[in-house]
Amino acid sequence: MTILDRLTGLANPRAALRRAIQLCDSGKPAEAFPLMAIAARAGIADAEFRVARCYLEGSGVPPSRMEGARWLRRAANHESAEAQALLAALYVAGLAPAEADGKAPGSERLFERDFSGKPDFAAALDLATKAAEAGSATGQAILGYILTSGPKPKRDADAAHHWYEKSALAGCAEGCLGLALSLARRGKREDRIRIADEVRRAADAGLPTATYLLAVLTEHGLGVVRDITAAAQLYQAAAEKGLPSAQFRLGLALIEGGLVDHDPAAGEVWMRRAALAGNIEAASLLGDRYAKTQPPDYAEAATWYRRAAEAGHQPAARALASLYLTGNGVAQDVEEGARLLRASADGGNQEAQIDLANLILGGGGEPGDRASVAGWFEAAATSGDLVAAFNLGLCFAKGIGVRQDEGQAAQWLRRAAEGVPEAQYMYARLLQDGRGVAADPPRARVWFTRAASAGVLDAQVSLAEMLLNGRGGSRSPETAMQLFERAADDGHAGAMFALGALYASGQGLPVDQTAAQKWFSAAAERGHGQAQLMLGRYLSNSLAGEHNLVAGRLRLERAAAQGIQEVANELPIAHDRFSPQGANR
Repeated sequence: MTILDRLTGLANPRAALRRAIQLCDSGKPAEAFPLMAIAARAGIADAEFRVARCYLEGSGVPPSRMEGARWLRRAANHESAEAQALLAALYVAGLAPAEADGKAPGSERLFERDFSGKPDFAAALDLATKAAEAGSATGQAILGYILTSGPKPKRDADAAHHWYEKSALAGCAEGCLGLALSLARRGKREDRIRIADEVRRAADAGLPTATYLLAVLTEHGLGVVRDITAAAQLYQAAAEKGLPSAQFRLGLALIEGGLVDHDPAAGEVWMRRAALAGNIEAASLLGDRYAKTQPPDYAEAATWYRRAAEAGHQPAARALASLYLTGNGVAQDVEEGARLLRASADGGNQEAQIDLANLILGGGGEPGDRASVAGWFEAAATSGDLVAAFNLGLCFAKGIGVRQDEGQAAQWLRRAAEGVPEAQYMYARLLQDGRGVAADPPRARVWFTRAASAGVLDAQVSLAEMLLNGRGGSRSPETAMQLFERAADDGHAGAMFALGALYASGQGLPVDQTAAQKWFSAAAERGHGQAQLMLGRYLSNSLAGEHNLVAGRLRLERAAAQGIQEVANELPIAHDRFSPQGANR
């Protein structure tokens, strides 16, 4: 700024403002600012507003939101509608101090940290109303937002729609976007084309959010012609402008293909950008990717899961808990794993609630967790959630957080059995054993059948035992054999033991000691106690032709270690002694 400019400004503040505007238009904001400040100190509202903008944007002066808010307040008090609108926006975003009235000396404000706090909708509503009524299109858009998304007592959808329409009519991009969203909330099919038009106007004005929404509309053909290529280009444009949601969608498209060519490496770059910008879905997805790579990179997965979990993403908290509980990618820490599970479970994540319940069954968690677990399941079960009903039944059966009550367990398991195969199996067990309900083998067989048809291996084995022994209905050794073989093929140790016992005793099929030893061996390898005993006898006594005292003794010792009592050399399986306990032990 020349000496002449300064002298002219001191003599005529309005002339100083005009000269400052010329300098700004010429790309000389640093020279313009002192003249602008002269006019602002003289109380010219337009100058005060411009000085505020300089501070907020760091144009010609170091950026300072505190000083920007202070000058906006002065301009707003001098009835500058644009200053009122911008100050309202700062209040909505929680970026304005509680008092920015300019009373403190300037020197005391030079080194103050910028304010960040909670939105002040009351102050914002007052300022936005003044700006909107004075004709500020920006103020009208902000007022529409407050009336739409502010505290419930201040909401008024019809009034918001009115102000959005006025703002959009004046050409305000934010007003166009607000009007489009307001129309969308009304849900009228005939408004689709108008919604797309308003979103396009806002996108053409450069709003990243509008560009992203136009991409969504274009991808799905809502109000516009469906065009996958154009949608991808719009996602790219919004992503390049720094919008995290667009970065996430573009990254997902590159990873999965469909919208654009398959390029997982480029997709991961965009996903990282989105995650680092605060998109918690992107962070969680990155965690999943690293946890599932071959080989898994659990340390990298933990980094991204932690970012998402700290932002409140419940599935990510559960996944991170699993890493802490197993010591994969992080130092094993059961307490931290339980804490993360608790946080996810408290947020309503059912998988975390189940995991925490299982942790408690294993002796983990804190004393207060038991009551919480039962409370989670009861609330959901009462509202009709069948999985929660199943878990609540288990709580009553095992006394987790509630007094152990097999009658209550039976009631909840019966309710869950309408749709949960595991509940069908558990309820059938109660009916078979007469626990919590009157013993009813025929009904038990019905529920075992349903659970077995749904693929529950324990149910297949239990049903096979009932068919073999004729409990709850007629005998059918052939069907029982098929069920045992099916479960054994799927790795069920009890079914393997049952097959060994059947081949050894010849119930329903020819005696085959070699086949019996094969199945006893398969079951023993999976830790089945009685199979350990039987395999030890076979090897020690050459019952199938193979004689190996050392291996036989080892199997017998393992059986003893598992609490299996020594029995006579005869096979303990007879037609009237075969029971579910044998196959499921």
